[in-house]
Amino acid sequence: MTGTGDHEDAATYGATAQAAIRRPGRWWGRKGTAAKVESYTRISFHLFPVAQLVTALLSLTPVPARSALPVAGALLVHVVLGLRLTGQALDWVAGRRARPRRLLFAYMACGFAGAAIAALVLVKLPDDPPATYYTACVGTYVLFLAFSCGLGVLALRTHRQSLVAVAVATFGGWLLGSALLPAPAAAALALSTLLSAGGLTLASRFSIWLLQAVYELDEARHTRARLAVAEERLRFGRDLHDVLGRNLSVIALKSELAVQLARRERPEAVEQMAEVQRIAQESQREVREVVRGYREADLYTELLGARGVLSAAGITCTVTGTPTGLPRPVQAALAWVVREAVTNVLRHGNTAHCRIALTVVPAGPRAEGRLAVAELTVENDGVPSASAGSSGSSGGHGLAGLRERLAAEQGTLEAGPAGKSAFRLVARVPVPADEVAEAGVPGETAERARQELE
Repeated sequence: MTGTGDHEDAATYGATAQAAIRRPGRWWGRKGTAAKVESYTRISFHLFPVAQLVTALLSLTPVPARSALPVAGALLVHVVLGLRLTGQALDWVAGRRARPRRLLFAYMACGFAGAAIAALVLVKLPDDPPATYYTACVGTYVLFLAFSCGLGVLALRTHRQSLVAVAVATFGGWLLGSALLPAPAAAALALSTLLSAGGLTLASRFSIWLLQAVYELDEARHTRARLAVAEERLRFGRDLHDVLGRNLSVIALKSELAVQLARRERPEAVEQMAEVQRIAQESQREVREVVRGYREADLYTELLGARGVLSAAGITCTVTGTPTGLPRPVQAALAWVVREAVTNVLRHGNTAHCRIALTVVPAGPRAEGRLAVAELTVENDGVPSASAGSSGSSGGHGLAGLRERLAAEQGTLEAGPAGKSAFRLVARVPVPADEVAEAGVPGETAERARQELE
């Protein structure tokens, strides 16, 4: 089982990597906010060892090859360990693996060993070395210690441990330098190590803090969505309980009474069962009303709720138009479109702006059989083009379900990409011209509704 899962994961990762190479824009666009921040952080930290390698090799160019090769060898080992430590430490921060303690110790030890080799090369240089030789060895010495501390703190838990790491790197650099170099040079190296290691440590700790904050915000967003669904289920369950609780209790009591009367061959048993039948039919009617009220929400209420929910999720929502004057069946059909569209906006993509527009296209000159058209448009950005075509299609509760509901009112539904990273959903429902004569007219009720929606 585990082997099969590993092979499937490897195949999925390989396919994703190939797709990313072919279409890097789509690969990035399919990521959510948390995944984008994590990818950016990973790329940035993996560039740290590369920058160390390039800087050190360029600085070692003036040094004789016989002296520079040991330093370059230690540098390559340190860079490889740094790349591995970066990936494993970030996985640990994300909670995907255990803390890489052994790799952390190996990376730190390699850093001190590389610094010692650079110091020995500096000591063995000629008595009057060129300034470029001295600068190259000193720079490589500081790079070993600074990057050992700056990347090593990725695998540390607290800020206090990070401060201790900076202090150890600075003291170790001074101790190592004082054993091989004059006191002024050792002090200068220690100061350079303190500034370099402190700066890298500060950048690393801030990046980790930011990444963890994004993780928490993303988890809070998912939790809020789950709570919203749970609250709606509780509301629906509460309504059903209020409707059925009393009636079922009465049915149980009257059924038990009818059984007792029937055993005694009393004619009142028939009357009790007739009453049970009446209560059952009434309960059935009330349940239908609850379900109808749950599924056929008021369009005005749905527009207000959509703006509030999207604004709470950090999405800028613009609502134009009012449902004043539209027939109740048309409002119910379009209200379901608004509810489903807003659900998909929250569930799919990385939306920043959403526009909801309700317009009524008049029938023109009065003529028999001419119909006006109520048109509802929901458009949002942040939808990757690869998934725009499937956004919102979730079986009977997605686009297919919306088309079935609109078809009952002779309406139509259009959905698809609207640009590079946008998705547009347009629902149209015909309305008899005489029933929508007052729609869109700026009366007192329409004006008040428009102000509340804006």
